[in-house]
Amino acid sequence: MDESVYRQVVSTNIAGPCSFERSILTRCVACRLAYRHNVAEREIVACKDAASRDRCIALHDTLRRSFMFALHRREGDGPLTHAQEMRVQCGGLTGLQFVLDGAAEVGDVCDLVARSVQAYSDIDGFPYSQIVHWATANYKYRSNSK
Repeated sequence: MDESVYRQVVSTNIAGPCSFERSILTRCVACRLAYRHNVAEREIVACKDAASRDRCIALHDTLRRSFMFALHRREGDGPLTHAQEMRVQCGGLTGLQFVLDGAAEVGDVCDLVARSVQAYSDIDGFPYSQIVHWATANYKYRSNSK
């Protein structure tokens, strides 16, 4: 399927794509509000709740900005590579989980974001420097090479 046709089908048929789709598809994290669709031999993830999706979009955008220095990039440099995006998504969420309660595994993204908002008042109040520091030191992208 042509990429532009694929994107058009997704945009017209999927109401709420998930910001953390890559991390969910790789099973780095889980989310009770995520549901999967197959479109043209691809699997995509969407969110069941608009308010939760909006919170995740805000968190993902802020994580991306916070990780720019650690990724050796300037903001606005264009799309991230898959490995960089995985560091933002998996590393950012596991870093948030660790900073919040000392666990290094994310059981449910929706729950993590809700508890973090409760602890830090809002998404802008999250300790992003600690999250990025933890992710940079501890998150390793899984590769298939041995």
